Amino acid sequence: MGESAQTDRRPSPDALLREAEKAHRGRLKIFLGAAPGVGKTYEMLTAAQARRQEKTDVVIGVVETHGRTETEALTAGLETMPRRTIQYRDHTLTEMDLDAILVRRPELVLVDELAHTNAPESRHPKRYLDVEELLAAGIDVYTTLNIQHVESLNDVVARITRIRVRETVPDSVIERADDIELIDLTPDDLIQRLKEGKVYVPAQAERAVRHYFQPGNLTALRELALRRTAQRVDNQMVDYMRSHAIEGPWPAGERVLVCVQGGPKASATVRHAKRLADQLRAPWTAISVETLRASGSTGDSVVEALRLAQRLGGEPVLIPGQDVAGAVIDYARANNVTHLIVGKSDRAWWRQILLGSITQRLINRAGGINIHVIEVPAERADAASSPPEPQRAFEAKPYAIAALIVALAIPVGMVLHQWLGITNVALVFLTAILIGAVLHGLGPSLVACLLAMLAYNFFFLPPLYTFTISDPENVVALFFFAVVAVIASNLAARVRGQALSARLRARQTDDLYQFSRKLAAAVTLDDLLWATAHQIALMLKVRVVLLLPEGNTVAVRAGFPPEDMLEDADLAAAKWSWEKDHIAGRGSDTLPGGKWLFQPLRTGRGPLGVAGIIRDEAGPLLTPDQQRLLEALLDQAALAIERVNLARDLHLARLQVETDRLRSALLTSISHDLRTPLASILGSATSLRSQQAFLDGPTKEALLGTIIDESDRLNRFIGNLLDMTRLESGALKPRTSLNELSDVIGAALQRTAKILADHRVEVDLPANLPLVALDMVLFEQVLFNLLDNAAKHAPAGSLITISARNEDDTVELRIADEGEGIPEPDVARVFEKFYRAGGADRRRAGTGLGLAICRGFVESLGGTITAANRTDRRGAVFTITLPVPVNTFLPEEEITS
Repeated sequence: MGESAQTDRRPSPDALLREAEKAHRGRLKIFLGAAPGVGKTYEMLTAAQARRQEKTDVVIGVVETHGRTETEALTAGLETMPRRTIQYRDHTLTEMDLDAILVRRPELVLVDELAHTNAPESRHPKRYLDVEELLAAGIDVYTTLNIQHVESLNDVVARITRIRVRETVPDSVIERADDIELIDLTPDDLIQRLKEGKVYVPAQAERAVRHYFQPGNLTALRELALRRTAQRVDNQMVDYMRSHAIEGPWPAGERVLVCVQGGPKASATVRHAKRLADQLRAPWTAISVETLRASGSTGDSVVEALRLAQRLGGEPVLIPGQDVAGAVIDYARANNVTHLIVGKSDRAWWRQILLGSITQRLINRAGGINIHVIEVPAERADAASSPPEPQRAFEAKPYAIAALIVALAIPVGMVLHQWLGITNVALVFLTAILIGAVLHGLGPSLVACLLAMLAYNFFFLPPLYTFTISDPENVVALFFFAVVAVIASNLAARVRGQALSARLRARQTDDLYQFSRKLAAAVTLDDLLWATAHQIALMLKVRVVLLLPEGNTVAVRAGFPPEDMLEDADLAAAKWSWEKDHIAGRGSDTLPGGKWLFQPLRTGRGPLGVAGIIRDEAGPLLTPDQQRLLEALLDQAALAIERVNLARDLHLARLQVETDRLRSALLTSISHDLRTPLASILGSATSLRSQQAFLDGPTKEALLGTIIDESDRLNRFIGNLLDMTRLESGALKPRTSLNELSDVIGAALQRTAKILADHRVEVDLPANLPLVALDMVLFEQVLFNLLDNAAKHAPAGSLITISARNEDDTVELRIADEGEGIPEPDVARVFEKFYRAGGADRRRAGTGLGLAICRGFVESLGGTITAANRTDRRGAVFTITLPVPVNTFLPEEEITS
């Protein structure tokens, strides 16, 4: 019991999350008016002046004083941002300069008339979207709004005042407001202000009193404003209680579902659902069933209603199905819906008796679900302006095929009639009806039913070849044949529709699966982007471009068709979508007049790019179902792009680690192996300079010899570093010519004479050794490094052997010493940069670059070099294999001479 009580007293995670989200946003305060003229702007300016006295940085973004002296007086002392001018159809319009305010970045900005529609070519079509961007930037906003501009109350206000307000804001704006202050006046006081000219000019005021500002209207609007404000305050109280774990009575769980059907009722039912959900403080969903007959061609009114539901805070759902009522009830029961809203049927009473209606079927199947049937007025202001629903073109081919199948059943029936009797002939026609239903659905199957009944009567019921039936038993048989045929065709058509719907969903699922496999197999970013563009274009039947960041902007990286390019205006919209991580362009809330719709590709790390789509046909770009499919495709693509980016970042990180390791090894080598000869040179030179008068001849010679020897050693170290730099930068270009190995070996031995002074050197070269293509300078450096390495690791007095032999079209040159050999674990690594066998032994000087340079030089000459331990005795052997050019063997007589 104690643990349960503790659990109940924990703060609500959702409430805490909402508070955390608000921490980075500006605060929004709405001065909500019950009607125009109640003094919203005056109260907003009064509150702003009080904030200014508190040393708050306040600016006026836009304030409409309408020439009222007392209102204009309150703007004194407040900084006013200059408005932006827009030229439109020979008119100069002024709008709030959003960008200037973002640059100025005050603590508080005043934005009057939240429901205002911006001038064309503005960034956002509505002013409330400008406010959203200011809040996202962390700027506090004071704004004004009248109750008649709230979207969910639009129909109610129109019924009260007989005037439909066109400029509305979504209810979500009010839900996100941090503070709402209700500005109200009694109807008598407001009408008196109107007569005194404090709201409109006299002519307008007189007309307003006669129509809009009637006492009854104002009283009803006051009630709406009070109820909406109280509802918001109640929501704030509940959020506070949940976030602070305050115990209290919580409302029972309610869920609202609204059934969206085509026609002018769609938006009205959605708004009613929003109001009911607000009253119940319940989540709500708008559902539309896409039948097979309407598959892929959802009406504009349904699409617009589902988008309206999304704007109002509901969840739009589009599901496939043949029985609309059954699909809606199944969804309602599966999601624990308690209230179902549906519009009253428009069918005539006789059609409802014969065919029924969706509304009645929902009521019959509802069970424990509360059904709200709403009546929408026949004449609606927005119905006239709504575009007519697209009508599907009539296709005569399915009906002709159904008639042909029935016609083919007639001779079959005649043949069977001679042997099996009339009853079995009815089964022949029933088979034809089922075939028509399976092939083409309900309409052609019903036509087949009618034709089959007539053909059965005409050809097989006496009297033959007339539509007269003499036997009453045949009348009953024909009647039940028609009933069975209709029922069977309905069942067959429904099964066909379900099968086609399942096939469509299965194909879509398979497409998504294949797409995920393509993304998983894509190695390069270009392949991934092309696969994404092709898949989106294939599944949604649109043109696609994909843009990724390049510097401070975005650029097209892939598209389908590939030749699609963007104009500057479209590219600017894509950049805004990427920067703000928000949808922009055609059909959206931002730049809705654009040709393209841009949607960010995002993961948990933020936006990765932008996808743009366009369709040449008019009408809605995407249905809600297609929008969800697009989001699923883009989510998969974003994850794949992030995977490629992470793989690239990991590769770069590995390269950085390797670079750091090599840099560390180089610095370690320089700090020891290069400082040692410098110290010897410096010491010998200092002794010669300071002790010159006291040194005899042999001592001076010894010091000078040390300087020369250590200078040569330092020169070799520096030469190795420069050679490795040439190799890694690709600047090494060998200059080859045909040479004898003996000449190169002789030059290398002469150069290493001092290094090999304490060792015995034996050279074994065959007399008929062919000429090889060598760069004399590079190969001499290879031999020098190998002989220097042998001298370091072989004891004084030991033998160093240089031998060569000809093997088919190659020459092998071997340099063997009698040192300690190479430890087995180090044999495969001796040619790595900065690697020194027995790396812990620092007694031998060297940078660990000599053998790496040997391999680089030999490979640049087209040869190979390997290292191994000798098998005949202790020591190491290095083998160089060089290719022999064609016809380079010396003639026997030249060798003899």
